[in-house]
Amino acid sequence: MTEFPDWLSSHVPAAARHPSLAVAKLGSAQTFGRGGFALTSPAFGAGEALDPSFTATEEDAVAPPLEWSAPPPGSQELVLVVEDAASNGGEPACHWLVWGLAGQRGKLLEGEVPPRTGKNAVGNSEWLLPDPPEGETRHYVFQLFATDLPLVLMPGAGRAELLASLQGTITACAVLHATFTGGGDDDAGWEDDDI
Repeated sequence: MTEFPDWLSSHVPAAARHPSLAVAKLGSAQTFGRGGFALTSPAFGAGEALDPSFTATEEDAVAPPLEWSAPPPGSQELVLVVEDAASNGGEPACHWLVWGLAGQRGKLLEGEVPPRTGKNAVGNSEWLLPDPPEGETRHYVFQLFATDLPLVLMPGAGRAELLASLQGTITACAVLHATFTGGGDDDAGWEDDDI
C-alpha cells in the first residue's frame, strides 16, 4: 500500500489518512494551501461532526454549504472531490464530484446543485448522504483543487476519469475534514410516543 504523503499528514487526522485520497494523489507540498487557498464551511469546523441534515439520518438531507478563498492567479476552474477516507478497500468511497466552478473566491450554498457533477460511489451524480453503520465513525475529506486549464469532462464522468484529467493541472489544493457517526438518535423517543 502506498504511503500517505508527509506534507498532508498534519492537515488530515490519522483515521482519515487513506493513501488513495484524491489530494494525496494529485496534491503536493507546493500546491497545498498555495497563496492562502483554503476551504471552509459555515456549517462545521475542521474535524467537527456533520449535522444530521447533511446525512442519511434525515429525510430531506442536502449537501453542506462550502466556501473557499481565492485560488492563485491563473487558476481557470475549481474541482471538488469528497471522499470517505475511512472506507475499506483500495479506493476511498466517493461522495461527491463537482467541477465547472469558477476559478475565483466563491461558495456552494446548502443544498445547491453545482454546475457539473460526476458519479459518486453508488453511480448517481448527487451528494451521497453519509450513512455509516451504527456506532461507526467515518471521516469525510472535502478536497478542493484549482486547475490551470478548464476541464473538458462530460457531466456524469466517474472518479477515475476526473482524477486522470486533473493530472498535471493543479495550481493549488485545500482540504476540510468532517466526521459522522452512524446510528445516533434515530429511534430515540419512539417508545415514549407509544406509551
